[in-house]
Amino acid sequence: MKKFIIARTPKLVFAAGGITEVHNIVSQFGKTVLIITGGSSLEATGKWDEIVRILNHGDIVFYHTLLQGEPTPEFVDATTDRFREKDIDVVLSIGGGSVLDAGKAVSAMLTQEVSVTEFIEGIGAKIHDGRKRPFIAIPTTSGTGSEATKNAVLKRMGANGFKKSFRHDNFVPDIALIDPELTISCPAQVTAACGMDAFSHLLESYLSPRANPMTDALAYSGLGMLKDNLVPACTSGTDNVDVRAGMAYAAYLSGIVLANAGLGVIHGFASVIGGFFDIPHGVVCGALLCSATKKNVAALAEREPEGVGLEKYARLGALFSGKPYRAAEKAVLADTFTEIVYAWTDLLGIKRFGEYGVEGPDVDKIVEKTRSRDNPIELTKQEIREVFVERI
Repeated sequence: MKKFIIARTPKLVFAAGGITEVHNIVSQFGKTVLIITGGSSLEATGKWDEIVRILNHGDIVFYHTLLQGEPTPEFVDATTDRFREKDIDVVLSIGGGSVLDAGKAVSAMLTQEVSVTEFIEGIGAKIHDGRKRPFIAIPTTSGTGSEATKNAVLKRMGANGFKKSFRHDNFVPDIALIDPELTISCPAQVTAACGMDAFSHLLESYLSPRANPMTDALAYSGLGMLKDNLVPACTSGTDNVDVRAGMAYAAYLSGIVLANAGLGVIHGFASVIGGFFDIPHGVVCGALLCSATKKNVAALAEREPEGVGLEKYARLGALFSGKPYRAAEKAVLADTFTEIVYAWTDLLGIKRFGEYGVEGPDVDKIVEKTRSRDNPIELTKQEIREVFVERI
Protein backbone atom coordinates (compact mmCIF):
# COMPACT_ATOMS: atom_id res chain seq x y z
CA MET A 1 0.00 0.00 0.00
CA LYS A 2 1.44 3.35 -1.01
CA LYS A 3 1.85 6.22 1.43
CA PHE A 4 -1.13 8.55 1.69
CA ILE A 5 -2.15 11.49 3.87
CA ILE A 6 -5.64 12.43 5.06
CA ALA A 7 -6.19 16.04 6.08
CA ARG A 8 -7.97 16.79 9.30
CA THR A 9 -11.76 17.02 9.26
CA PRO A 10 -14.13 19.07 11.43
CA LYS A 11 -15.75 17.85 14.58
CA LEU A 12 -19.02 16.59 13.15
CA VAL A 13 -22.44 16.89 14.77
CA PHE A 14 -24.90 15.03 12.50
CA ALA A 15 -28.47 14.99 13.79
CA ALA A 16 -31.96 15.71 12.56
CA GLY A 17 -33.11 18.63 14.71
CA GLY A 18 -29.50 19.35 15.61
CA ILE A 19 -30.00 23.09 15.13
CA THR A 20 -31.33 23.15 18.72
CA GLU A 21 -27.72 22.63 19.84
CA VAL A 22 -26.48 25.84 18.24
CA HIS A 23 -26.20 27.79 21.52
CA ASN A 24 -24.11 25.10 23.19
CA ILE A 25 -21.87 24.83 20.14
CA VAL A 26 -21.33 28.58 19.81
CA SER A 27 -20.67 29.05 23.53
CA GLN A 28 -17.68 26.67 23.31
CA PHE A 29 -15.80 29.49 21.61
CA GLY A 30 -17.07 32.64 23.32
CA LYS A 31 -19.99 34.99 23.63
CA THR A 32 -19.83 37.07 20.44
CA VAL A 33 -20.69 35.47 17.10
CA LEU A 34 -20.89 36.79 13.55
CA ILE A 35 -23.57 34.93 11.61
CA ILE A 36 -23.55 34.86 7.81
CA THR A 37 -26.62 33.70 5.91
CA GLY A 38 -27.74 33.89 2.30
CA GLY A 39 -30.74 35.76 0.92
CA SER A 40 -34.05 35.28 2.71
CA SER A 41 -34.71 31.55 2.31
CA LEU A 42 -33.69 30.73 5.89
CA GLU A 43 -36.06 33.35 7.23
CA ALA A 44 -38.90 32.04 5.07
CA THR A 45 -38.62 28.60 6.67
CA GLY A 46 -38.89 29.96 10.20
CA LYS A 47 -35.54 28.40 11.11
CA TRP A 48 -33.88 31.82 11.43
CA ASP A 49 -36.40 32.87 14.09
CA GLU A 50 -35.75 29.58 15.91
CA ILE A 51 -32.00 30.21 15.87
CA VAL A 52 -32.47 33.75 17.18
CA ARG A 53 -34.66 32.46 20.02
CA ILE A 54 -32.09 29.82 20.95
CA LEU A 55 -29.24 32.32 21.01
CA ASN A 56 -31.25 34.93 22.91
CA HIS A 57 -32.01 32.39 25.63
CA GLY A 58 -28.36 32.52 26.63
CA ASP A 59 -25.81 35.28 26.91
CA ILE A 60 -24.69 35.19 23.26
CA VAL A 61 -24.24 38.49 21.41
CA PHE A 62 -24.60 38.09 17.66
CA TYR A 63 -24.14 40.16 14.54
CA HIS A 64 -25.77 39.17 11.28
CA THR A 65 -24.85 39.84 7.66
CA LEU A 66 -26.24 38.57 4.35
CA LEU A 67 -24.47 37.21 1.29
CA GLN A 68 -26.22 37.65 -2.04
CA GLY A 69 -25.01 35.21 -4.69
CA GLU A 70 -21.51 33.80 -4.62
CA PRO A 71 -18.76 35.26 -2.39
CA THR A 72 -16.45 37.80 -3.97
CA PRO A 73 -13.21 39.26 -2.65
CA GLU A 74 -15.10 42.54 -2.26
CA PHE A 75 -17.69 40.91 0.03
CA VAL A 76 -14.99 39.35 2.20
CA ASP A 77 -13.04 42.60 2.45
CA ALA A 78 -16.12 44.70 3.25
CA THR A 79 -17.34 42.24 5.88
CA THR A 80 -14.02 41.94 7.64
CA ASP A 81 -13.56 45.73 7.61
CA ARG A 82 -16.99 46.12 9.17
CA PHE A 83 -16.56 43.57 11.95
CA ARG A 84 -12.82 43.47 12.66
CA GLU A 85 -13.17 45.76 15.70
CA LYS A 86 -16.20 43.94 17.14
CA ASP A 87 -14.16 41.34 19.04
CA ILE A 88 -15.79 38.46 17.20
CA ASP A 89 -15.16 35.17 19.02
CA VAL A 90 -16.56 32.84 16.37
CA VAL A 91 -17.97 33.01 12.84
CA LEU A 92 -21.00 30.89 11.99
CA SER A 93 -22.32 30.34 8.46
CA ILE A 94 -25.77 28.89 7.80
CA GLY A 95 -26.57 28.29 4.15
CA GLY A 96 -25.40 26.71 0.94
CA GLY A 97 -21.83 26.24 -0.17
CA SER A 98 -21.37 29.89 -1.11
CA VAL A 99 -22.38 31.02 2.36
CA LEU A 100 -20.08 28.49 4.00
CA ASP A 101 -17.19 29.58 1.78
CA ALA A 102 -17.88 33.22 2.66
CA GLY A 103 -17.80 32.47 6.38
CA LYS A 104 -14.64 30.43 6.01
CA ALA A 105 -12.91 33.33 4.27
CA VAL A 106 -14.20 35.94 6.72
CA SER A 107 -13.07 33.91 9.73
CA ALA A 108 -9.57 33.77 8.22
CA MET A 109 -9.41 37.43 7.21
CA LEU A 110 -10.60 38.91 10.51
CA THR A 111 -7.00 38.34 11.65
CA GLN A 112 -5.45 40.17 8.67
CA GLU A 113 -5.16 43.81 7.61
CA VAL A 114 -4.93 43.35 3.83
CA SER A 115 -7.34 42.30 1.09
CA VAL A 116 -8.15 38.62 0.72
CA THR A 117 -7.11 39.01 -2.93
CA GLU A 118 -3.51 38.93 -1.72
CA PHE A 119 -3.95 35.29 -0.70
CA ILE A 120 -6.07 33.85 -3.54
CA GLU A 121 -4.31 31.10 -5.49
CA GLY A 122 -3.08 32.31 -8.86
CA ILE A 123 -4.03 35.91 -8.07
CA GLY A 124 -2.12 37.10 -5.00
CA ALA A 125 1.46 36.54 -3.94
CA LYS A 126 1.07 36.27 -0.15
CA ILE A 127 0.81 33.11 1.94
CA HIS A 128 -1.72 33.20 4.76
CA ASP A 129 -0.30 32.42 8.20
CA GLY A 130 -3.30 30.26 9.15
CA ARG A 131 -4.61 32.44 11.98
CA LYS A 132 -8.40 32.70 12.04
CA ARG A 133 -11.44 33.06 14.24
CA PRO A 134 -13.10 29.72 15.04
CA PHE A 135 -15.59 28.79 12.33
CA ILE A 136 -18.84 26.77 12.52
CA ALA A 137 -20.43 25.52 9.28
CA ILE A 138 -24.14 24.65 9.10
CA PRO A 139 -25.16 23.61 5.56
CA THR A 140 -28.72 24.04 4.31
CA THR A 141 -28.04 22.27 1.00
CA SER A 142 -26.39 18.96 0.20
CA GLY A 143 -23.78 19.42 -2.47
CA THR A 144 -20.59 21.39 -2.12
CA GLY A 145 -19.03 19.61 0.84
CA SER A 146 -17.64 22.98 1.97
CA GLU A 147 -18.47 22.03 5.55
CA ALA A 148 -15.58 19.53 5.38
CA THR A 149 -12.91 21.37 3.38
CA LYS A 150 -10.10 23.84 3.93
CA ASN A 151 -10.74 26.08 0.92
CA ALA A 152 -13.10 28.94 0.22
CA VAL A 153 -13.94 29.52 -3.44
CA LEU A 154 -14.15 33.21 -4.33
CA LYS A 155 -15.38 34.64 -7.60
CA ARG A 156 -14.96 37.77 -9.66
CA MET A 157 -16.97 38.12 -12.87
CA GLY A 158 -15.85 39.75 -16.10
CA ALA A 159 -13.40 39.46 -18.97
CA ASN A 160 -10.59 38.90 -16.49
CA GLY A 161 -12.84 37.08 -14.08
CA PHE A 162 -11.84 34.14 -11.95
CA LYS A 163 -13.20 31.52 -9.63
CA LYS A 164 -10.35 30.40 -7.42
CA SER A 165 -9.58 29.08 -3.98
CA PHE A 166 -8.33 30.72 -0.83
CA ARG A 167 -7.07 27.90 1.34
CA HIS A 168 -5.03 26.77 4.31
CA ASP A 169 -5.06 23.60 6.40
CA ASN A 170 -6.32 25.64 9.36
CA PHE A 171 -9.39 26.85 7.46
CA VAL A 172 -11.21 23.54 7.92
CA PRO A 173 -14.34 24.34 9.99
CA ASP A 174 -13.89 23.74 13.69
CA ILE A 175 -17.38 22.23 13.85
CA ALA A 176 -19.75 21.08 11.12
CA LEU A 177 -23.34 20.90 12.34
CA ILE A 178 -25.37 18.92 9.81
CA ASP A 179 -29.10 18.96 10.43
CA PRO A 180 -30.91 17.26 7.51
CA GLU A 181 -34.14 19.01 8.47
CA LEU A 182 -32.61 22.30 7.30
CA THR A 183 -32.46 20.96 3.72
CA ILE A 184 -36.11 19.91 3.46
CA SER A 185 -37.21 23.34 2.22
CA CYS A 186 -34.57 23.35 -0.53
CA PRO A 187 -36.39 23.51 -3.91
CA ALA A 188 -36.17 20.49 -6.22
CA GLN A 189 -34.16 22.36 -8.86
CA VAL A 190 -31.58 23.50 -6.30
CA THR A 191 -31.53 20.06 -4.67
CA ALA A 192 -30.83 18.50 -8.07
CA ALA A 193 -27.97 20.87 -8.92
CA CYS A 194 -26.40 20.51 -5.48
CA GLY A 195 -26.84 16.75 -5.58
CA MET A 196 -25.13 16.52 -8.96
CA ASP A 197 -22.29 18.61 -7.55
CA ALA A 198 -21.84 16.10 -4.72
CA PHE A 199 -22.10 13.30 -7.29
CA SER A 200 -19.28 14.82 -9.34
CA HIS A 201 -17.10 15.29 -6.23
CA LEU A 202 -17.55 11.69 -5.15
CA LEU A 203 -17.12 10.31 -8.65
CA GLU A 204 -14.04 12.33 -9.62
CA SER A 205 -12.35 11.66 -6.28
CA TYR A 206 -13.06 7.92 -6.56
CA LEU A 207 -11.55 7.88 -10.05
CA SER A 208 -8.60 10.16 -9.28
CA PRO A 209 -5.06 8.78 -9.69
CA ARG A 210 -4.41 10.29 -6.24
CA ALA A 211 -7.16 8.21 -4.61
CA ASN A 212 -6.20 5.87 -1.79
CA PRO A 213 -7.96 3.04 0.06
CA MET A 214 -9.53 5.43 2.56
CA THR A 215 -10.85 7.94 0.02
CA ASP A 216 -12.10 5.03 -2.12
CA ALA A 217 -14.05 3.64 0.83
CA LEU A 218 -15.57 7.01 1.71
CA ALA A 219 -16.38 7.90 -1.91
CA TYR A 220 -17.96 4.51 -2.56
CA SER A 221 -20.05 4.83 0.60
CA GLY A 222 -21.18 8.30 -0.42
CA LEU A 223 -22.01 7.18 -3.96
CA GLY A 224 -24.10 4.32 -2.61
CA MET A 225 -26.06 6.70 -0.41
CA LEU A 226 -26.46 9.16 -3.27
CA LYS A 227 -27.67 6.38 -5.59
CA ASP A 228 -30.57 5.67 -3.25
CA ASN A 229 -31.50 9.24 -2.35
CA LEU A 230 -30.71 11.84 -5.03
CA VAL A 231 -33.70 11.21 -7.29
CA PRO A 232 -36.15 10.83 -4.37
CA ALA A 233 -34.82 14.05 -2.80
CA CYS A 234 -35.87 15.88 -5.98
CA THR A 235 -39.17 14.05 -6.52
CA SER A 236 -41.19 11.86 -4.20
CA GLY A 237 -39.04 12.20 -1.08
CA THR A 238 -38.52 15.94 -0.77
CA ASP A 239 -40.06 15.99 2.72
CA ASN A 240 -38.52 12.72 3.89
CA VAL A 241 -35.87 13.47 6.52
CA ASP A 242 -34.19 10.10 5.97
CA VAL A 243 -33.78 10.85 2.26
CA ARG A 244 -32.40 14.29 3.12
CA ALA A 245 -30.06 12.73 5.69
CA GLY A 246 -28.72 10.38 3.04
CA MET A 247 -27.94 13.30 0.76
CA ALA A 248 -26.36 15.30 3.60
CA TYR A 249 -24.14 12.33 4.44
CA ALA A 250 -23.08 11.94 0.80
CA ALA A 251 -22.32 15.65 0.50
CA TYR A 252 -20.19 15.68 3.64
CA LEU A 253 -18.16 12.72 2.42
CA SER A 254 -17.77 14.41 -0.96
CA GLY A 255 -15.99 17.27 0.78
CA ILE A 256 -13.60 14.94 2.56
CA VAL A 257 -12.65 12.97 -0.54
CA LEU A 258 -12.23 15.94 -2.86
CA ALA A 259 -9.86 17.50 -0.33
CA ASN A 260 -7.74 14.37 -0.20
CA ALA A 261 -7.92 12.82 -3.68
CA GLY A 262 -8.55 15.74 -5.99
CA LEU A 263 -11.00 16.31 -8.84
CA GLY A 264 -11.05 15.74 -12.59
CA VAL A 265 -11.97 17.47 -15.81
CA ILE A 266 -15.49 18.43 -14.69
CA HIS A 267 -14.06 20.74 -12.06
CA GLY A 268 -11.34 21.79 -14.46
CA PHE A 269 -14.17 23.21 -16.55
CA ALA A 270 -16.09 24.59 -13.56
CA SER A 271 -13.29 26.84 -12.32
CA VAL A 272 -12.98 28.37 -15.80
CA ILE A 273 -16.68 28.69 -16.65
CA GLY A 274 -17.43 30.25 -13.26
CA GLY A 275 -15.20 33.22 -14.04
CA PHE A 276 -16.94 33.98 -17.34
CA PHE A 277 -20.59 33.14 -16.74
CA ASP A 278 -23.05 33.48 -13.88
CA ILE A 279 -24.01 29.82 -13.84
CA PRO A 280 -24.58 27.95 -10.54
CA HIS A 281 -21.64 25.69 -9.82
CA GLY A 282 -23.88 22.65 -9.36
CA VAL A 283 -25.46 23.21 -12.76
CA VAL A 284 -22.02 23.37 -14.40
CA CYS A 285 -20.97 20.10 -12.79
CA GLY A 286 -24.33 18.44 -13.39
CA ALA A 287 -24.38 19.42 -17.04
CA LEU A 288 -20.91 17.99 -17.67
CA LEU A 289 -21.20 14.83 -15.60
CA CYS A 290 -22.71 12.72 -18.37
CA SER A 291 -20.51 13.87 -21.27
CA ALA A 292 -17.33 13.69 -19.17
CA THR A 293 -18.26 10.17 -18.06
CA LYS A 294 -18.85 9.06 -21.64
CA LYS A 295 -15.56 10.55 -22.85
CA ASN A 296 -13.53 9.15 -19.94
CA VAL A 297 -14.98 5.66 -20.36
CA ALA A 298 -14.28 5.71 -24.10
CA ALA A 299 -10.72 6.96 -23.63
CA LEU A 300 -9.99 4.38 -20.93
CA ALA A 301 -11.46 1.54 -23.00
CA GLU A 302 -9.27 2.57 -25.93
CA ARG A 303 -5.99 3.48 -24.22
CA GLU A 304 -6.02 1.77 -20.80
CA PRO A 305 -8.47 -1.14 -21.00
CA GLU A 306 -6.72 -3.05 -18.21
CA GLY A 307 -6.29 -0.04 -15.94
CA VAL A 308 -7.98 0.71 -12.64
CA GLY A 309 -10.03 3.57 -14.10
CA LEU A 310 -12.22 1.39 -16.30
CA GLU A 311 -12.56 -1.14 -13.49
CA LYS A 312 -13.84 1.56 -11.13
CA TYR A 313 -16.38 2.76 -13.69
CA ALA A 314 -17.51 -0.86 -14.06
CA ARG A 315 -17.89 -1.28 -10.31
CA LEU A 316 -20.06 1.83 -10.26
CA GLY A 317 -22.10 0.41 -13.11
CA ALA A 318 -22.73 -2.63 -10.95
CA LEU A 319 -23.53 -0.51 -7.89
CA PHE A 320 -25.98 1.80 -9.66
CA SER A 321 -27.69 -0.92 -11.72
CA GLY A 322 -27.84 -3.57 -9.04
CA LYS A 323 -26.02 -6.05 -11.28
CA PRO A 324 -23.15 -8.22 -10.05
CA TYR A 325 -19.64 -7.07 -10.88
CA ARG A 326 -17.82 -9.36 -13.30
CA ALA A 327 -14.38 -8.44 -14.59
CA ALA A 328 -15.17 -9.96 -17.96
CA GLU A 329 -18.06 -7.49 -18.34
CA LYS A 330 -16.13 -4.34 -17.44
CA ALA A 331 -16.87 -2.52 -20.67
CA VAL A 332 -20.59 -3.29 -20.52
CA LEU A 333 -20.89 -2.25 -16.88
CA ALA A 334 -18.97 0.99 -17.50
CA ASP A 335 -21.35 1.78 -20.37
CA THR A 336 -24.28 0.98 -18.09
CA PHE A 337 -23.05 3.56 -15.60
CA THR A 338 -22.76 6.12 -18.41
CA GLU A 339 -26.35 5.43 -19.46
CA ILE A 340 -27.60 5.90 -15.91
CA VAL A 341 -25.82 9.23 -15.57
CA TYR A 342 -27.40 10.46 -18.82
CA ALA A 343 -30.82 9.30 -17.65
CA TRP A 344 -30.44 11.13 -14.33
CA THR A 345 -29.30 14.30 -16.09
CA ASP A 346 -32.50 14.32 -18.14
CA LEU A 347 -34.75 13.24 -15.26
CA LEU A 348 -33.44 15.98 -12.97
CA GLY A 349 -33.79 18.65 -15.63
CA ILE A 350 -30.18 19.82 -15.57
CA LYS A 351 -29.95 22.74 -18.00
CA ARG A 352 -27.55 23.03 -20.90
CA PHE A 353 -25.06 25.89 -21.12
CA GLY A 354 -26.85 27.47 -24.06
CA GLU A 355 -29.69 28.40 -21.72
CA TYR A 356 -27.23 30.63 -19.86
CA GLY A 357 -26.00 32.41 -22.98
CA VAL A 358 -22.96 30.24 -23.74
CA GLU A 359 -22.40 30.13 -27.50
CA GLY A 360 -19.97 28.71 -30.03
CA PRO A 361 -17.49 31.61 -29.82
CA ASP A 362 -17.09 30.94 -26.08
CA VAL A 363 -15.82 27.41 -26.65
CA ASP A 364 -12.22 28.25 -27.51
CA LYS A 365 -11.53 30.46 -24.48
CA ILE A 366 -13.09 27.93 -22.10
CA VAL A 367 -11.42 24.84 -23.58
CA GLU A 368 -8.04 26.57 -23.76
CA LYS A 369 -7.99 27.20 -20.01
CA THR A 370 -9.49 23.88 -18.93
CA ARG A 371 -7.21 21.18 -17.56
CA SER A 372 -7.90 17.50 -16.91
CA ARG A 373 -6.63 17.91 -13.34
CA ASP A 374 -6.81 14.59 -11.43
CA ASN A 375 -8.77 12.86 -14.16
CA PRO A 376 -8.59 9.05 -14.46
CA ILE A 377 -6.98 9.55 -17.88
CA GLU A 378 -5.34 12.53 -19.55
CA LEU A 379 -7.77 13.83 -22.16
CA THR A 380 -6.63 15.52 -25.34
CA LYS A 381 -7.72 19.08 -26.08
CA GLN A 382 -10.05 17.71 -28.75
CA GLU A 383 -11.63 15.31 -26.24
CA ILE A 384 -12.05 18.14 -23.73
CA ARG A 385 -13.69 20.24 -26.44
CA GLU A 386 -16.12 17.42 -27.24
CA VAL A 387 -17.11 17.07 -23.57
CA PHE A 388 -18.07 20.74 -23.46
CA VAL A 389 -19.63 21.18 -26.92
CA GLU A 390 -22.04 18.30 -26.31
CA ARG A 391 -23.60 20.16 -23.39
CA ILE A 392 -24.07 23.58 -25.02
